[in-house]
Amino acid sequence: MTTGDQGELAADRALLGRTSTAERVADILRGRITEGFFSPGTRLSEDSIGTALGVSRNTLREAFRLLGHERLLSHELNRGVFVRKLSAEDVVDLYRVRKLIECAAVRSLTAPPAGVDRVAQAVTAAEAAAGREDWVAVGTENLRFHQALVALAGSRRIDEVMNGVLAELRLVFHVMADPKRFHEPYIQRNRLILNTVREGDGHAADKLLLAYLDLAERELVDAYRAAVA
Repeated sequence: MTTGDQGELAADRALLGRTSTAERVADILRGRITEGFFSPGTRLSEDSIGTALGVSRNTLREAFRLLGHERLLSHELNRGVFVRKLSAEDVVDLYRVRKLIECAAVRSLTAPPAGVDRVAQAVTAAEAAAGREDWVAVGTENLRFHQALVALAGSRRIDEVMNGVLAELRLVFHVMADPKRFHEPYIQRNRLILNTVREGDGHAADKLLLAYLDLAERELVDAYRAAVA
């Protein structure tokens, strides 16, 4: 972890406020993983992160434990805590969960939902990031797009599950050698799904989203298999 990275993470200290807890620290680290701040295989330094966030070693270790249960971190004996490296099998399982949750979130729509503005914001932000050639940011906004779709279901519990799933998915994205080639086609697909959601056409949104997820799964699984070939 570089001094610059530590400085960026230190900016998150304000988010802890006066109610610093392991759960809140875990939220911050999960968010950073989702943003691509920590890549698979990165060793997480207790000293650097604890200093940056201003939390005790015990609090940080509890946060690490929570994220370990979410399959985001792994503990290696006598080596430390690392961001997990996922496999092709993990990809298949993640997309199985995504299809169950995301498609159900849009399938029942019969009118424009109240939360559609949040979906639109993610699409617009991804298009702007693509214009800057910032493909890490495009990946982040893509994840926010899917978070916003799931939020249409109006369930805090489902939102929490999806947050963990999407953090794992960011770790999957790192397998793509050319992030522009991977992310760019999905920007237009996101816009198309947004339009069907705005129209309240749940059937069309479900169909588009399922095809989208099937394609992304195939691309990622192929990339994993090529990486180990």
